[in-house]
Amino acid sequence: MAVIVISGTGTEIGKTVVTAALAAVARTQGRTVAVLKPAQTGLAPGEPGDAAEVVRLAGDGVTGVELARFPEPLAPATAARRAGLPPVRPHDVATAAAKLATEYDLVLVEGAGGLLVRFDDEGATLADAARLLDAPVLVVTPAALGTLNSTALTAEALRARGIEMLGVVIGSWPSAPGLAERCNVIDLPEAAGGAPLLGAVPEGAGALAPAEFRARATTWLAPPLGGTWQP
Repeated sequence: MAVIVISGTGTEIGKTVVTAALAAVARTQGRTVAVLKPAQTGLAPGEPGDAAEVVRLAGDGVTGVELARFPEPLAPATAARRAGLPPVRPHDVATAAAKLATEYDLVLVEGAGGLLVRFDDEGATLADAARLLDAPVLVVTPAALGTLNSTALTAEALRARGIEMLGVVIGSWPSAPGLAERCNVIDLPEAAGGAPLLGAVPEGAGALAPAEFRARATTWLAPPLGGTWQP
């Protein structure tokens, strides 16, 4: 597949690190990778954003692209409106991703927050861009209590729109998982409507030195994503 959309069940749950792991694994296979961030919020001009972080962790052969940047840490539609800037439109995302797919072996489109966070005041979302691209969505979710509900809601939203859910990756697996985390590993595929659990990235992975991150990334993702991880 040329394009994968990475969404989350919420914010600050590890989407960027999972995206970097996907890119790093693709690079071990000799594939060129582009990471597209449609809307980066909460950063001033010149500050490194999520796409730059993926490039830093995944290394050479990965290109980061931002379509829009808004300074306040808000949902893209709200951040664009408050900044007096044009919002991101799903067509813009789909057009940019399709063009990158002609130049790179793999294009990773990393959303902002959850699947249905608004891009504009008309209610367009990352799901609309995924549908235009006819691209599968990989859902990043937490490990802790509450993840089954948010994963089920995201899966239901994807099914309702006719969008393929590629699977689920746990964005930050604790070093000492409790009962809820251990049970969620078993229950997440059912909550995801049968979509498989495709990996678990350990907490703190983003703080690893880039060389170590790249060396370990294959152990965090399941074989369908190019790795060796098993639930």
